[in-house]
Amino acid sequence: MRSTEEIVQSLRDALAGVGVVLPSLGVDPVTGASDEPFALVDLGRCNVRTAEHLTDVLRSLPVKETLRARVRQVNREPKSR
Repeated sequence: MRSTEEIVQSLRDALAGVGVVLPSLGVDPVTGASDEPFALVDLGRCNVRTAEHLTDVLRSLPVKETLRARVRQVNREPKSR
């Protein structure tokens, strides 16, 4: 299983790949320090320009119903890793 830090770095890289930088992106310090197996990712704060750019990027992506159905399915699956 990848660490929370690795997942956050992957997210940071993916966002940077589309020109979005979330300066406060990181592991939530409270859940990251607890015994909880899945720490929360803190997306943090960003300025209005970044929020607008992120919105534009997300809206430009082709989202088909099959993708929405897959996301719903994955969210219901138990985490086995």
